[in-house]
Amino acid sequence: SRLSTMRNHTATHLLHAALRSVLGGHVKQAGSVVDPARLRFDFTFDRKMSAEEIAQVEDIVNTEIAKHHPVHFEVMPVAKAKEMGATGVFDHKYGDEVKVYFVGDYSTEICGGPHVENTKGMGKLKILKEEASSSGVRRIKAVLMND
Repeated sequence: SRLSTMRNHTATHLLHAALRSVLGGHVKQAGSVVDPARLRFDFTFDRKMSAEEIAQVEDIVNTEIAKHHPVHFEVMPVAKAKEMGATGVFDHKYGDEVKVYFVGDYSTEICGGPHVENTKGMGKLKILKEEASSSGVRRIKAVLMND
């Protein structure tokens, strides 16, 4: 359903922010696939994550979901988004103005949307798999489970 896709889409933003906080700010998104059933997130990193790191990332995402963060976006020039420290894939396809999505004060990311209006009711993130995708790129497969 559209709502499930929006929940998974919002979860990728939280996942991205959590990965950066656990593994380091050099981690960058390298692609993602979101559908109603699951999410897949590719990111730059040069080694397998430890079980402890995976658990930490999961905990952070679930803690942030539980804070019932409001989600909103603002349209702004690319330069301002970069200045604000927005993450996401800075791509020429966005043009001069971009949509920057805010998940409370936790995540600031360039994205086309759509997202939930609040993290309340998103469920709990469960990371099913962390694996190599290509050289220097790791892939996480995860699902949102009902509370």
